[in-house]
Amino acid sequence: MDESLADYAIERMGALGASYAEARMELSYVESYIVRNGNPDAADSSQGMGIGMRALVGGALSFASVDTLTKPRVKEQAERCVRLAKAAAKRAKKKIRLCDEKAHVEKYSVFQKERIADVPQEEKMGLLFDIEKAVPKDMVVPGRYFFLQLSQSNKYVANSDGSKIHSEIPRVFAMCVPTVVAYDRSAQAILYYAASAGWEWMKNEDVPNKFASEVRMLHRSLTEGKSPPKGNVDLIVGPEVAGIAAHESCGHPYEADRILGREAAQAGESFVKPDMIGERIGSKVPTIIEDPTLPNSYGFYLYDDEGVKAGPRILMKDGVVNGFLHNRETAAKFKLARSNGSARSAAYNREPIVRMANTYVKPGDMKFEELLEGVKLGVYIKSFNEWNIDDTRYNQKYVGREAYLIENGEVKGPVGAPIIEITTPGFWSAVDAVGNDMTFAIGTCGKGEPAQGVPVGMGGPHMRLRGVRLGGG
Repeated sequence: MDESLADYAIERMGALGASYAEARMELSYVESYIVRNGNPDAADSSQGMGIGMRALVGGALSFASVDTLTKPRVKEQAERCVRLAKAAAKRAKKKIRLCDEKAHVEKYSVFQKERIADVPQEEKMGLLFDIEKAVPKDMVVPGRYFFLQLSQSNKYVANSDGSKIHSEIPRVFAMCVPTVVAYDRSAQAILYYAASAGWEWMKNEDVPNKFASEVRMLHRSLTEGKSPPKGNVDLIVGPEVAGIAAHESCGHPYEADRILGREAAQAGESFVKPDMIGERIGSKVPTIIEDPTLPNSYGFYLYDDEGVKAGPRILMKDGVVNGFLHNRETAAKFKLARSNGSARSAAYNREPIVRMANTYVKPGDMKFEELLEGVKLGVYIKSFNEWNIDDTRYNQKYVGREAYLIENGEVKGPVGAPIIEITTPGFWSAVDAVGNDMTFAIGTCGKGEPAQGVPVGMGGPHMRLRGVRLGGG
């Protein structure tokens, strides 16, 4: 990448009157493979490179991008970016300000023992055929969809404050969608396996055997699953359920731009208001953290797309609203000294907006067996197959995929599709204990207009919830 073009864009925007200028150059490579019902369905690769730029002029912030990386074209778009800001400034009723940030000059990368680009295509496609071979032969699995995506992002983020951040982040991602049939009934799961890492991570993840275990579980649920107990019962939820709840009912409503109403016409609003810092919405047990810096996590980064150094953000502390996710604009609106590094973009041609990375419930000190103690009648919901939440992230629903009856502190046989329908305060107020384990699930989080999907992690320990109304079955 000719990074001098990004530096030139910043210089040009500054010369034309921008009080702040930013350029983000990105080279991205993606390859994907699909095997459907035992047959190779598709293989594809693509590469893209360009520069996204922003200019702050007269209290208005504009964005432009360019994918023809020549000096004349970069100059043209830099000038256009400033013109857009100047035009917006004439009509803006509220002026945009960015909080001050320390300039950073850094270079970092994710280590790859086996670089994605060096692995033969036959080996990559071979992983999907290995998953196909792992399908249990004594079960009817008419639908089998396997998808593998490998990507690498080389990024250079620079701004007029003096930041110059180089990063190289590879990601490996596999999705398996089995459809299992038994007794004229069917069940389906969407299973994800991913990390920020080289090919060695995917080889060590043992996806074929994990997939086969999920298929057997689905079959057992279909053939042996009983209706869950109804009414108010105690629950043990697995890390996957804890993670989706943390992401949907704590991560999204704590995004500062959403709180301020920017997402209202696109993804919805938030029940959380700007003055709710310090307000209790859960029991004294759950603490929820957002941390992009977890090594090899799917949402990994060390500096955000505004050049701000990232670190852990405590969203909820002991059941109390503790802080929000901010970029430089929202931090200034909230009169904070600095952003907490939450600005992300899906590609060079998308503006950086407030996003999650890895959202999780902080583990406690209880073993799984200790969580079970004292549960006379309840359900252990290990994983989910469906979730829904309203536009303010207040009313929500989770449908279990793998779940078991709990009687007198012991895990019994499977139950089918237990349903939790609850409010956000109701969910977190019901948590009375958390385990000492920690597991992450992964996903692609959508937000923005035009739409942006970014890689995220979500997880935590097993948790115990008391007196939750349960339906389903």
